[in-house]
Amino acid sequence: QKWMKFQRDFENFKTACIPWEMKIKEIESHFGSSVASYFIFLRWMYGINMILFGLTFGLVMVPEALMGKPYGSLPRKTVPRAEEASAMNFATLWDFSGFAQYSVLFYGYYNNQRTIGWLKFRMPLSYFLVGVGTIGYSFMIVIRTMARNANEEGGGDDTSFNFSWKMFTSWDYLIGNPETADNKFASITTSFKEAIVEEQESRKEENIHLTRFLRVLANFLALCTLAGSGYLIFFVVRRSQKFALEGLENYGWWERNEVNMVMSLLGMFCPTLFDVISSLENYHPRIALRWQLGRIFALFLGNLYTFIIALMDEINLKASYSLPFLEEEKIVKYNMTIWEASLYNGTIPENSTAPPIQVDPADVPRGPCWETMVGQEFVRLTVSDTMTTYITILIGDFLRAVFVRFFNYCWCWDLEYGFPSYSEFDISGNVLGLIFNQGMIWMGSFYAPCLPAINVFRLHTSMYLQCWAVMCCNVPQQRVFKASRSNNFYMAMLLFILFLSTLPAVYTIVSIPPSFDCGPFSGKTRMFEVISETLEHDFPSWFGKVFGYASNPGLILPFILLMVLSIYYLNATSKSYKEANLELKKKLQSVRNRGLLI
Repeated sequence: QKWMKFQRDFENFKTACIPWEMKIKEIESHFGSSVASYFIFLRWMYGINMILFGLTFGLVMVPEALMGKPYGSLPRKTVPRAEEASAMNFATLWDFSGFAQYSVLFYGYYNNQRTIGWLKFRMPLSYFLVGVGTIGYSFMIVIRTMARNANEEGGGDDTSFNFSWKMFTSWDYLIGNPETADNKFASITTSFKEAIVEEQESRKEENIHLTRFLRVLANFLALCTLAGSGYLIFFVVRRSQKFALEGLENYGWWERNEVNMVMSLLGMFCPTLFDVISSLENYHPRIALRWQLGRIFALFLGNLYTFIIALMDEINLKASYSLPFLEEEKIVKYNMTIWEASLYNGTIPENSTAPPIQVDPADVPRGPCWETMVGQEFVRLTVSDTMTTYITILIGDFLRAVFVRFFNYCWCWDLEYGFPSYSEFDISGNVLGLIFNQGMIWMGSFYAPCLPAINVFRLHTSMYLQCWAVMCCNVPQQRVFKASRSNNFYMAMLLFILFLSTLPAVYTIVSIPPSFDCGPFSGKTRMFEVISETLEHDFPSWFGKVFGYASNPGLILPFILLMVLSIYYLNATSKSYKEANLELKKKLQSVRNRGLLI
């Protein structure tokens, strides 16, 4: 008995060590498994970002800060003289310019030395491999989680005698804590509500023609909303390009941040509009949630790619990276040559033995650094999205709940059951907000290594703030429904946004020449040349030849074809096994039913 008690206590200890497990269990007992699935997904995302933060912080930011050249030693590590006066202003730092721009937070600060410090740490190689490794790890962990969820899903739910099982086997007789008993009572009550909704949906009869008409109307309204959102973003992007050409210093705060604010406001109000539209369709709550997720996903995806196109256009305006970029690079280099010549009274001695003239790095002219500009935009968008989310919680949930709670006694109608009432937890909007924000992290972390750290802080604070808000300010949904046992629908959207997020980063690595005056890849034609440089200097010649043969498209394409055929075969085999399990399960149920009749 002591051994069994020790095992039970040890299991409780392991459960207590899982981050936020008790908070999530409490939420599940009051709001159902569908709301709890969001917090489980948020916790999973927090773990992924902790790994990404460890890679970027331990292998990129810390080595550069400890072993790289210090601030002020190079022009790329020094604030220009014209910006020094405002480099420490709060408005400048909040905009991630000034000293924040010329720090380890952004791409342009890193030097292109092959090795740094007494460890001979290869910074350009580490920067490239960490950028590629974070994407590869993310793909691996998302696909692995999807496979594990598919295995846990099994052959389907057994709903036979569902209410009898819940009535006679739900209580845990080992509970001795009154608070735990209250949570368990609320959990059993919520599970009965979920089962009742499932049973009602399975027996519901509907007018098929009216239902089809309403669903077509709802989809038409949703498409109109998406088109209007796309046009609004296009209009704002065109305005931002006009402002960029005329000089942003001539405009106010709203004009400088108009694109970010419009995207955040659309992400805040459009999900509410989609929720109103979905009430016309009369779907099962779980199916309605998936339609809602799909529409908001289309909205966020359009916003994200419109934002990328805007960035590319802005880069084209400031420093075009095709043939005109090379021309501008030549012009900047020529101007730097003239500036160096002016230091020697207008002449450059060819074989002079005179000591080099010492010039403060803040006074050295420098070329454009489009990578840092892209990283700054992603950081600003992440911060503005985070602030919008927190303000929405405080105003839309907390102040609304305070108003309903204290003004209900002296109002003309019942505020709790009428308008505005307490708010419900928006599962679809919060899930898509997480996925959209994670897509920005994957897309922008190559240009701003600080993004995973910012996202870890955001997710950590979001867990506490949203757990508090959902328990204090929200009420359970009117139709509490059971979430599916796997979160593969969330994971499928996350995998899709991961794939779309890697395309711009891969395109810049393979096709666009890096800035010649900043970053760890300056001086190279393409960023991936750091691999060939490492193979040439740090490995034997035979290893480079083997790597060249292995990277030959003649070997890669047949290997990819073999992988696709293997995946198709394994998928077909798993489907046949699942169908066999379902048939066996039906036979066992029929044998059990015959035994009950006898």
